[in-house]
Amino acid sequence: MRITDEDGVRWVTFDRPDVKNAMTTDVARDLADAVDGVDVESHDAVVLTGEGDAFCAGGDVQWMAERDERTREGYERVLDTFGRIVEAALSSSVPIVARVNGDAVGAGLALAAVADFAYATADARFSCAFVRVGLIPDTGGTHLLPRLVGLRAAKRLAFTGEFVSADEAATLGLVNDAVPADELDETVEAILSTLAARPTRTIGLTKEAIHGNLARGWRDANEREAALQTQAMDTPEHDEGVAAFLEKRDPDYPS
Repeated sequence: MRITDEDGVRWVTFDRPDVKNAMTTDVARDLADAVDGVDVESHDAVVLTGEGDAFCAGGDVQWMAERDERTREGYERVLDTFGRIVEAALSSSVPIVARVNGDAVGAGLALAAVADFAYATADARFSCAFVRVGLIPDTGGTHLLPRLVGLRAAKRLAFTGEFVSADEAATLGLVNDAVPADELDETVEAILSTLAARPTRTIGLTKEAIHGNLARGWRDANEREAALQTQAMDTPEHDEGVAAFLEKRDPDYPS
């Protein structure tokens, strides 16, 4: 995996093109660490992408064939690797953008789902392929897929492991858009530019409210929303946003 920081964006590139960027447990831990390592003071966004012609082929099946662990050890490993990715991405105070440059399979599909934005090349394919190797979806798949694509579509993807096109993935809501390959960078840069112009701290609070309220009833959600709104009201970003509006100028949010 390659990690580079440029103009407030952390780029995380899966760099095993010979195996379609399949993920090992070490790669999963490194990814979680890379996302955990950003904050609103230094970054506006994180971009996930792949080297070569694939985004991510999911878990490394060769490693699966060779692993030797007890059930408890397996449970702890899954939580400490692919589970940590979900926790890092959903709790991150900065938005995550998936630049899906090719096929997204298994955990690769789940990474597109866990990202806040996902854009794919039109020739990319998506498969919730866990079932093909006798596994259930992880990396947040069972939690996020039904919320993104609906219950029946999630069951179809998870039960069959069939491939769907990028266009269908966009129609289902798994990705924001499917674009020609030569337009992918422009599309990603457009959302990064938009995010850079918005107050990152406010986005982080909004993200916390949205994700936290998924599991709350409306009364509890109202209370949590009010608590986070109160935090947002007491930030330099709010002061600057109000001042810029009244002065009829573009806001200059703290970096």
